[in-house]
Amino acid sequence: MRTFETGATRDAADHKLHYHGYIGWKALRRFGEYMKAHETQADGQRREPGNWKKGIPLKAYRDSLDRHVVDSNEAIEQEDWAVADELACAIWFNIQGWLEERMNPPVDIGL
Repeated sequence: MRTFETGATRDAADHKLHYHGYIGWKALRRFGEYMKAHETQADGQRREPGNWKKGIPLKAYRDSLDRHVVDSNEAIEQEDWAVADELACAIWFNIQGWLEERMNPPVDIGL
């Protein structure tokens, strides 16, 4: 139990998640810039930022992740840091999307 100078009390924070310590804010900003830049689709239409939350098959995430990892390794070997950074964001997108999809309960469509 924590007691503050004001007399307010809260549970101990020792076993709680501390997101501010887990997240690199510069990396998160770069990821946001990557996502914003990719809101425009190949057909010129703009997709909403949370469009991916509608559901993407795990296989699509995995296939894309595999391609980006291979391309990333090549960019790193060539010391093409701008491309490597872009691909790191693509990898992050696919990893977090895959994990988010895995955390969603299966949908029962009543068949």
